[in-house]
Amino acid sequence: MVQKILMICLGNICRSPIAEVVMVETLAKAKVSDVEVDSAAIGSWHVGNRADPRAISTLKQHDLKCTHIVRQIRKQDFNEFDYIFGMDEDNMSELRRLAPKGSKAELLMLGDFGLDKKNRIIEDPYYERGAEGFETAYQQCVVACAAFMKERLQN
Repeated sequence: MVQKILMICLGNICRSPIAEVVMVETLAKAKVSDVEVDSAAIGSWHVGNRADPRAISTLKQHDLKCTHIVRQIRKQDFNEFDYIFGMDEDNMSELRRLAPKGSKAELLMLGDFGLDKKNRIIEDPYYERGAEGFETAYQQCVVACAAFMKERLQN
């Protein structure tokens, strides 16, 4: 049975595309199959665009490629996906608000896996100068995706 994971952040141009690519890579390295990964935005501002160039560049520095085109989360995502991850408390609050009653997706904060409590929020690097915040988000995603995979997807 295929399990489906959806990574969410505010605009789907910084954190969630990084998390998507990192999760795909983490699963591939561990030879975990039958898992599909996507990402989407809470808001519609960037729909149809590519990820932020700093996110793409950060992934490229780790020999990873991001071809994702921004999309906004839809009501049906809450029943099509098994796991929907937010990156911070605001994402989680909005996901709980948007989720249709009785939907199947488990709503989780990515940073609750493998990261200590003071570093569990994957901060939005969009308004920062440079790419340092993107590297930080990448490193957090590497740890969190591996921890989630070990805890929930590997038997």
